[in-house]
Amino acid sequence: MANEFYVTGAQRGERVGDLFATIAPRYDLMNDLQSFGLHRYWKRRLVAWADMRSGQRALDVCCGTGDIAFGLARRGALVVGVDFSEAMLSIAEGRRRKAERRRGAREAEGDAGSGRQALTPESGGSATLNPQFVHGDAQQLSFPNDWFDVVTIGYGLRNLASWEAGLREMQRVVKPGGRLLVLDFGKPDHALWRGLYFSYLRLGVPVLGWLFSGSAGAYAYILESLRHFPPQRGIAARMEQLGLVEVRTCNLLGGVMGLSTGRKAN
Repeated sequence: MANEFYVTGAQRGERVGDLFATIAPRYDLMNDLQSFGLHRYWKRRLVAWADMRSGQRALDVCCGTGDIAFGLARRGALVVGVDFSEAMLSIAEGRRRKAERRRGAREAEGDAGSGRQALTPESGGSATLNPQFVHGDAQQLSFPNDWFDVVTIGYGLRNLASWEAGLREMQRVVKPGGRLLVLDFGKPDHALWRGLYFSYLRLGVPVLGWLFSGSAGAYAYILESLRHFPPQRGIAARMEQLGLVEVRTCNLLGGVMGLSTGRKAN
């Protein structure tokens, strides 16, 4: 049976937009449930592999609710998160504002204890938005060539009408010597493990989606989209075709997830 959210061609973006508008309110909860919390570890692996330096620029494509963008920012990077789903960006921005309020409260408490006046936007200070979240299309990024030190994408490449176009855009905006990283659902090599994993995606995940978000179809979409997406080796091969060097792939949990990275040649 065809999935209501999976189509090919010109309507792909619209249907994926409908999907994320449907699941946005429960997106973070569902990620925890369906991955047993492991998605947090996998995203931390991506951030660690990014090897950011303080003050470097990072772009997180298809940023969703901002997990990876926040992780990169904690490493001292100046981060932009881009996504085409307004619903997801709204949640990411809400998380950023909440973090800013907490930080402001801690700084005000510290300044009060030391007798100094807290610096706030209202008192004439300036606040740096980091991460900064913007609306945009991963297949037509509105950034200059060779602009970012690191470009990441987590669980987004598979959702594009053309994942190859998305990868080309990521390669375009990363600096020579910069790194590109892709984290997404994988296809395990071991036939038995792959069969068990696909069965879980076909049966278990949609049930969780129905119970906790009211939409089984939105989560049945994962397996349907994965069927039309290359395995980890396909992503790495395309990176090499684009001219990236030092390409490597890490299979997480026996290939259930794939983390691929490459460096743009100088």
